[in-house]
Amino acid sequence: MSSTLWSVSDLHVSFPANRGKVEALQPKDPGDWLIVAGDVAERIDEIVDTLAHLRRRYSRVIWTPGNHELFARRSERFKGRERYRLLVDLLREVQVDTPEDEYPRFGEVTIAPLFTLYDYSFRPAHLSASQALEAARQARATLDDELYIAPHVNIPAWCEERVAYSRQRLATVTGPTLLVNHWPLVVEPTLRMAKPEMALWCGTTATRSFTRDFNAIGAVHGHLHMPEEMKVAGYSHLDVSLGYPFEQQRMPPRAWPYPTLRRP
Repeated sequence: MSSTLWSVSDLHVSFPANRGKVEALQPKDPGDWLIVAGDVAERIDEIVDTLAHLRRRYSRVIWTPGNHELFARRSERFKGRERYRLLVDLLREVQVDTPEDEYPRFGEVTIAPLFTLYDYSFRPAHLSASQALEAARQARATLDDELYIAPHVNIPAWCEERVAYSRQRLATVTGPTLLVNHWPLVVEPTLRMAKPEMALWCGTTATRSFTRDFNAIGAVHGHLHMPEEMKVAGYSHLDVSLGYPFEQQRMPPRAWPYPTLRRP
């Protein structure tokens, strides 16, 4: 019996319409896997409950966090790195794979969930990071990350650590890989954004060579809410976002969840 590896991201289940769609997800075959590339929700209990629900249906669920999983108000106990570590521990308890676990293999392909964040390097070459951030403020294009993540952790420093950690782990993998990250690994998908200033919060130039360096058959991402496959230097970069309900009617028709790989 064949099975399929499906990919989704940006579930945003705090919206009832999205929750209904996620609760209705069903595998086609008993051996189907599901990638969830971040932005499930903001509340820890809602994130864990949603992924546990999906794990009861799919043979394997592979998760990597987005920015919304990291959102925390000052009054919350777990913020920044502690919040991420807590999510990893809780998701391991419900048998969901995280970026800290051994990379699973789907047939001959190693599925590598990454967590590399962003460092404000997706910006015009003539601007410094601080200048680009100010330009985004002037354009009213600042993401809520500046309110709910940045006060709790040095994001560029964390990004640098995560990129180095990912490189170290990927260097030990033999055979083809499928790279999974919430943020795109290359800047090109962000060039279609209505407000280009928002690209600051969309990735890092330090991951640009990952597909080439680590024998990738492609890369799956979300974050942009612009579901589409884009070829960059011959590699497929696939946005599998569900997005907010008010955006979905403007999105082109596409398969969701996205059938990413099949195996006999």
